[in-house]
Amino acid sequence: MLRFCPLFSSSSGNSVYIADRDGGILVDVGRSAKQTELMLKNNNIDISNIKGIFLTHEHTDHTNGLSVFAARHNIPVYASAGTILALKNKGVLNTKHVDISINTDCISVAGLNIKPFKTSHDCADGRGYVITGCDGTTKTAIATDTGFVSSEILSSVTGCKLVYIESNHDIAMLRSGPYPYTLQKRILSDIGHLSNNACADALTALVNKGTTHIVLAHLSRDNNTPELAHNTATKTLLDIGALENRDYILKVAEPENSDGIITV
Repeated sequence: MLRFCPLFSSSSGNSVYIADRDGGILVDVGRSAKQTELMLKNNNIDISNIKGIFLTHEHTDHTNGLSVFAARHNIPVYASAGTILALKNKGVLNTKHVDISINTDCISVAGLNIKPFKTSHDCADGRGYVITGCDGTTKTAIATDTGFVSSEILSSVTGCKLVYIESNHDIAMLRSGPYPYTLQKRILSDIGHLSNNACADALTALVNKGTTHIVLAHLSRDNNTPELAHNTATKTLLDIGALENRDYILKVAEPENSDGIITV
């Protein structure tokens, strides 16, 4: 039985805890080490249970607390070779850290099997992850910071019971909002962020293939609202006859978790 806990989810910082009976992992450490430690404590998560930190990419909203947290608790860091190199060049990773390069091969940590897949973002070499529990069948996925849902992403996360997926922006809000055109263009590009509509389209395929728990993640503070993200997803899923709380459970990840741990 997997325990899934989004600790932080926003442009101010992102981090997720996933665990089974033998321990767990963090995906990203986007807030300070102190904030991360406090949020883990608030959710009754023992830091000694964390056996690895997996990184989606090197941007600061995913790595802000990484250097201190990983060194303080002696937790190895797993990421693509491109991400590790980018973080070493920034001085975020150094000789105080154990870093392990991964590509797309499956790796086992704390009894979990973690399978990376490539994402499309303006970073060195981004990854999402499919995490399989100790039973060998229960799967969760983290798919954020990608400009579009590629065939690789879709095939990787299909069949996962829980999918944590980016629903970053409402396109109309972004286009009429305060962001300069160059930033809007970057967000809307194939190496930007996933819109509510693109997220919802992907969810129709996933729910059709057995996904029962959905967590919408990485919402923009300026270009989205939880209500818009939620309504876009549920209305699109209704078009295929899928009803919320009958065919699937949907949550919107909060910037700072107050909902606790999801069990799947």
